[in-house]
Amino acid sequence: MLSHQKTTLKYLRDNFNLERTSESDFFPEWQEELPTLTDTDIQTLNRIRDRYFHQLDEGMMLESGVKMMIVSPLLELAGFYDPPFRSRFEPAVDVAIDTGEELLNGRIDALIVQNQIWVWVLEAKRTTFSLSLGIPQALAYMLANPDRTQPTYGLLCSGDSFIFLKLQSQPTAVYGLSNHFNILNDGDLARVLQILRKIGQAALP
Repeated sequence: MLSHQKTTLKYLRDNFNLERTSESDFFPEWQEELPTLTDTDIQTLNRIRDRYFHQLDEGMMLESGVKMMIVSPLLELAGFYDPPFRSRFEPAVDVAIDTGEELLNGRIDALIVQNQIWVWVLEAKRTTFSLSLGIPQALAYMLANPDRTQPTYGLLCSGDSFIFLKLQSQPTAVYGLSNHFNILNDGDLARVLQILRKIGQAALP
């Protein structure tokens, strides 16, 4: 479904009756009662951010490197690679998204945690994806989750930018979005880690 160039929010609305909500009580997990970070957490996040700026200063920043230096350490800090979480990697999928002005080609890597949390990393070829362009494809994945009794969460990231999603399939299909977070903004990386841990707690039995 991700490779389908016509997967748009309108397509999902027309075919799955999917609607967006901006009600704050629908997606409180990214805003309320976030876990407290330890001094060690903060030190590790500072190192990750320092590495990013070091690579940026050297002019050597590649999206695959950003994924390895930023996204993977964040997921490890969140504990998603270790028990009690059950995680699996999906094969990378080539994507082509038509912006109306150009066709963006790239690939998406996915990690699935507890069958309820999807983490997607977008890697563009020649040009950079806006994360908003990946939202319809992310929601299409989430709608395909066979377990419709529990909310499904997602993190869509390009390495240095992050957006969280929440999908509730019953009684009707509704989704909500978090704010956009970026490693360039002070405190955003810490907030991303806190939200990851919060939705991780929500996904555990």
